[in-house]
Amino acid sequence: MLDSRRPYLSLRAVALLPLVLFFPIAIAFFVNPDVAWGEYLGVFFHLSILFLVARLEAAPWAKAAGYGWVALDVLAGILMINNVPYDTAWAVRLGGHVLAGVWIVSSSLVSRAWPVTVIGTVTGLWLAAYSFVGGVLPESYLSPAGICILIWFALVAIFHRPTEERSAASVSPAVV
Repeated sequence: MLDSRRPYLSLRAVALLPLVLFFPIAIAFFVNPDVAWGEYLGVFFHLSILFLVARLEAAPWAKAAGYGWVALDVLAGILMINNVPYDTAWAVRLGGHVLAGVWIVSSSLVSRAWPVTVIGTVTGLWLAAYSFVGGVLPESYLSPAGICILIWFALVAIFHRPTEERSAASVSPAVV
């Protein structure tokens, strides 16, 4: 049976999974934004973030925002796959990005790794802020946030360590 208290993947693997899944989407966004497989991969990318939301330290309300982001962006992807009008799916996606910003900033601010904190704060604020002007500004203004989130996933994989790992590393064995 699966145990909900046991981490089955390392934090590094959990952070690298969405990075690996989002990288082709980011490239396609610049090369051919209308690529057919992008939404399918986008759904799997967002589902992989569930593992990261569960593992990163954040207040319960911030984790709820992370889960809400995943739910809304998966919904937006499925709407696009099923040919729901673009404007409807895009509005849902932008609403999810507000929640993404809340979770990314909140989880980044409690990180002890300053690169995670800085890039995460910029990424989260950019995603959330664009959501309020996404109906006026072109989608290309969202591109920097896409690049920043790739960097943030990599920084989380490299630098971020859960509290338990930091506590265990700081405890030295007793000298006899």
